[in-house]
Amino acid sequence: MGARIDDLGKLILRFGIGGILLVHGISKLQNGIGFVEQMVSANGLPAFVAYGVYVGEVLAPVLIIAGVFTRPAALVIAFDLLGAVFMARRADIGKITGGGAWAIEVEALFILGALAIACFGAGRLALGRPGGYN
Repeated sequence: MGARIDDLGKLILRFGIGGILLVHGISKLQNGIGFVEQMVSANGLPAFVAYGVYVGEVLAPVLIIAGVFTRPAALVIAFDLLGAVFMARRADIGKITGGGAWAIEVEALFILGALAIACFGAGRLALGRPGGYN
């Protein structure tokens, strides 16, 4: 029973992190990434780097949800969110909101959840090959 419940927990974590982040990616597919390009350029990087957001917020979440190349996809998500914090929210890292929340707690949860997935892997409830990058 222990292994089955662990695998269920991994599935829930994958669906939580991957599913919620995928909503952000779908929004960018529908509305474009002009604001991301501006942010990337403002930080001294070439504008084409902004297209990496599609990898980090569409492709990687789909892979995590499916349980295919889960560990590398989770690292991509962690890197994507670290980049987002650095470029858009670094001034908020030490801030607490009026309601007592850490200003970047959502980003931190995505980063930590993705790192947990990278450590745990997909588990047995996945489409990927057990023992591989899952």
